Amino acid sequence: MTAIPRLARASSARRADARRSSALARTRGRSGMLLSAPALAFVGVLLFIPIGQAAYYSMTDWDGITSTWRGPGTFLHALRDPAFLRILENNAMLLLAVPVAIVIPLGVAFLLNQQVAGWRFFRSVYFLPTAISWVVIGMVATRFFAQRGLLNSMLGAAGLGFLKTDMLGHEYTALLAVAITFVWSMVGTNTIIFITGMATLDPSLYEAAQVDGAGTWRILWKITLPQLTRFIQFAFVMTIISAFTGLFSLIFVMTGGGPGYGTTTLEFQVYQTAFSQGAFGAGALYGVLLFVVMAVVGLIQVRLMRGSR
Repeated sequence: MTAIPRLARASSARRADARRSSALARTRGRSGMLLSAPALAFVGVLLFIPIGQAAYYSMTDWDGITSTWRGPGTFLHALRDPAFLRILENNAMLLLAVPVAIVIPLGVAFLLNQQVAGWRFFRSVYFLPTAISWVVIGMVATRFFAQRGLLNSMLGAAGLGFLKTDMLGHEYTALLAVAITFVWSMVGTNTIIFITGMATLDPSLYEAAQVDGAGTWRILWKITLPQLTRFIQFAFVMTIISAFTGLFSLIFVMTGGGPGYGTTTLEFQVYQTAFSQGAFGAGALYGVLLFVVMAVVGLIQVRLMRGSR
């Protein structure tokens, strides 16, 4: 008979503790919102107001001083423009370079992690592009891919003079040159990411695999890659962001967006339209479209990352 009152008192105490915990959680939540409100307001002023202004001016004819309202039809006009479709094609083509910019650094990081002969020297060499600005990389790439550049000189010296071409003088070869340079510039950053990830792996797994007779490639596929999923996803996100929003300096130095629209991306078109042509309204429109594209890509990446957990 005494056990029942004890159980009742224990149950009542647990409910009281739960109510106190819930009240404490609500208090903390309100305090957190109150303390973060100034920061949120500051971010809103600096971020959302300019975005709203860009969205407004994208539907006007704005020369930087005066603006004339045209309405949402500006977006329909842009989407029907063949030049805009070519620009989107260029961005899509550059996205094809993203897997290459992931696979090559992954292989390099794996070899460096195996501490092959001279691995300290090669680690410094692969890190070098990370310490160089995009402008310098673009200038070096221009000298390399030019008609009288190093690439054609090497082909001539190897007896392959028939393969010589002015890569920067044709639309699709110029875009290929930009893509190759982009991949090279990302090797250092992604290699560092993967080396960092491999440093967190349990060495006993490699030792057990070697005892079982697993070869290098089997270790890579069965042990290293599955445990590097989060690092690979992070590198993938960073590389895509760079492909969409980080190539302005490279394109400006190497090709100036040409020949024609051969290497013009959405990011570069914002500059060309607003500052070269003085059409700030159209420049804002391309900026809004770039924002939308990046938002869609970001949502897709978040969905894929959640699905891989």
